[in-house]
Amino acid sequence: MPGQVTLSDVAREAGVSLATASRALNGSANRTVGEDLRRRVHAAAARLRYSPDGIAQAMARGRTTSLGLVVHDIADPYFAAIAAGVAAAADEAGLMLTLASTGRRPGREVEIVTQLERQRARAVILAGGASGDTESDGAVRAALDSFRGVGGAVSVVGEDGLGSNSVVLANREGAADLARALRGLGYRRFAVLGGAGGHTALADRRGGFVDALAGLGCAVPDDLLLDAAPTRDGGHAAMSRLLETGAAGEVEAVFAVTDVMAAGALAAARAAGVRVGEDLGVAGFDGIEALQDVVPGLTTVRLPLARIGAEATRLALRPAAAEPELVPLAGEVVLGASTPGPPGR
Repeated sequence: MPGQVTLSDVAREAGVSLATASRALNGSANRTVGEDLRRRVHAAAARLRYSPDGIAQAMARGRTTSLGLVVHDIADPYFAAIAAGVAAAADEAGLMLTLASTGRRPGREVEIVTQLERQRARAVILAGGASGDTESDGAVRAALDSFRGVGGAVSVVGEDGLGSNSVVLANREGAADLARALRGLGYRRFAVLGGAGGHTALADRRGGFVDALAGLGCAVPDDLLLDAAPTRDGGHAAMSRLLETGAAGEVEAVFAVTDVMAAGALAAARAAGVRVGEDLGVAGFDGIEALQDVVPGLTTVRLPLARIGAEATRLALRPAAAEPELVPLAGEVVLGASTPGPPGR
């Protein structure tokens, strides 16, 4: 047939109405087509080499096959590993993954969720969790409620503070386990990089680590709790500040609340001539695969990142329920050469 084949051509070829042809090919939010008619329409479409309109399909079904994943930093290996888990699960479910990054800018999550709602995405996953700011978290929760209100589904990675199906990570508990493990190696004097605010999960890591040490009689002084951006450069800058202070000489081990921060801290230590694993211990949190080959091997709390992404996807596609489903996932302490024990032990 010359020219572009239309849905009307398919309907005429199959001997059915335009509405029936549309429902057979595009689906429908509230009406179905009998199997015989559906096969007749699909056979006619195949003969005419007709390609369904994706926009028309979305309008007919009320949803697209798009799954939105919102992360803070697309270049961060932590989010990349979770995204890999989401991508594999989305592919298995026949969904197209749309990845968006907030660039750690306040308010961007709301904007992205609103855009996904307008695009009729089937579901959205927030991999950043709550920020800890009541106003910002309230705005995000309202956006997620609106998305659900038009038939979309939601899940969150991090904690259960946004009223959605959530993969709840044991950040506080994992950091506490790390503190106890380091104390067991003989370390007594610590500094902490990051977690001072701006993100609930990171604040929980800092709080869990510091509280566990206090319970072991190793309270961390306030001047050794250094604020820092949760990035490689943030860890580098914080470690550089620490090494420039007189108090640094008393520190035996440094805990960075993310692995990428720990990587920056390692680089700063090397630049200052400090031998990590000999002069100073360094530990992180996340278990980033790409950092397993750093020298010395990094002590960390390893999270099951790919599984986190897969579970978040399952929760996002779960049928609606009266109460949010919470899936707790814990990490494990992995001791590396970066913390063999304090000097002289």
